[in-house]
Amino acid sequence: MAVVEVSAKECRKELKFDMGKVHQGFSASCIENEDVCMDDYLEAYGELYNFFQLMGAVFGFVASDVKSKIEILEELRKGTEGDNFTTLKRMVKYESEAGLLKKSNYVSGCRTFLRLHRGLDFIRLFLQRVGELQNNDKTTTVCQEAYNETLAKFHPWIVRKGAIVAMYALPTKDGFLQKVCGTPEEVARALELLPQFLEVAKEAYDRADKVYSDNSLHDLP
Repeated sequence: MAVVEVSAKECRKELKFDMGKVHQGFSASCIENEDVCMDDYLEAYGELYNFFQLMGAVFGFVASDVKSKIEILEELRKGTEGDNFTTLKRMVKYESEAGLLKKSNYVSGCRTFLRLHRGLDFIRLFLQRVGELQNNDKTTTVCQEAYNETLAKFHPWIVRKGAIVAMYALPTKDGFLQKVCGTPEEVARALELLPQFLEVAKEAYDRADKVYSDNSLHDLP
């Protein structure tokens, strides 16, 4: 059987960022008792990972980290203690009461989720500001501003420097949306969904942020 080689560029062409799927995932993740459903949250984040991949080296500093964090949380859900990781509040309660947050050899779900939580703050702020641009405006400045206000606070200097430099390669709003969404019809659909996406992403973010604040877990190393 012949082996067909596919270049990285061709692989990226097959990728699509579906804002509708992200919206549905974050919306479904907001469940009763002001909690966050892990499976739906991770499904939404899996689509955001496609977004980071489509941007290539510009968001390379985020993409690989996002993938590893999603995989860790998915493994915890599949494990023998998976029932303790169905929602954010259950996970926090379980790991806190079991003393797992103090174990150096334990890969904590709370620490892992916190990294995704911080990334969501960045991406929602960035996309919010992209939505406010004119079609021919460059996205570089709004991306750098969103990064400096969010993720940069948790990155070492060398990562911050590399990220800011990479963002100079970002295209205009029009070029950016075409790159991540595809056809003009898909771009129009994404822009139509953007306000709703920002609303549910903020709801998911705010819920998680309150859980971490209530349990004094924002500073987990």
